[in-house]
Amino acid sequence: MKKPKWVVQKEQDKKAEANVTVWLFGLHAVRDALMNPEREKLRLMVTPNARAKLDEAIDLAGITPEVVDPRKFRPPLDQGSVHQGAVLEVKPLNWGRLEDVCISDAAPRVMLLDRVTDPHNVGAILRSAEVLGASAVIGTRHHSAPETGALAKTASGALERQPYLRVRNLADAIRALQNMGYLVLGLDGAAEQSIEAAVEGKRHRPVALVLGAEGPGLREKTRDTVDALVRIDARGAFGSLNVSNAAAIALYASRPEA
Repeated sequence: MKKPKWVVQKEQDKKAEANVTVWLFGLHAVRDALMNPEREKLRLMVTPNARAKLDEAIDLAGITPEVVDPRKFRPPLDQGSVHQGAVLEVKPLNWGRLEDVCISDAAPRVMLLDRVTDPHNVGAILRSAEVLGASAVIGTRHHSAPETGALAKTASGALERQPYLRVRNLADAIRALQNMGYLVLGLDGAAEQSIEAAVEGKRHRPVALVLGAEGPGLREKTRDTVDALVRIDARGAFGSLNVSNAAAIALYASRPEA
């Protein structure tokens, strides 16, 4: 019996996903990936100088590097990538299910990204999320930044430690968090209430913050699904924040009670 087209497509997508690899670059990103026991490492290319700087991490990872003369170092990266003489091919990390990383004994904070596609913005958000104690950053499988070398380099090591999940449907993820007891707030510059006002008396609860892409902002379905729309209070009457800066401020403004 011939398989339905959707079954064939699903099998092909699963096979393609299993074959995906990522090239990380730069001393910091490569070092942190080498030292992450959860990261599957496939191929390491380094110059002699980078080899010396990464010596401890390479030994810890138990990987044999390909040491290449700097004049012949041609890694499979986009032109302009600042690799510092070190590139590492890896498998994407698997952080598990939404429920696995968004449950905590304390009052967890989670960030959801609605069509934030710039890897530099997502990398910066991951870095802020790690510093400010977020349980996870959640994007979508389509129309969001996947793991890339540029994302990892901007994250400055946070990609190896900060859960970054990509779900099939953001509205479904929001509803799942609401069922887990989360207060889900969508950021909108025109919202009537501030983040601080929305969490007043509720800082003990789990809170999820949803940020949209710069320009279009949150999609209509996202706006309809969140519990409330909130804004970041600003002194100036003009200008707007980069989404990664907004993420850091929103996380701090919604922090749990001490």
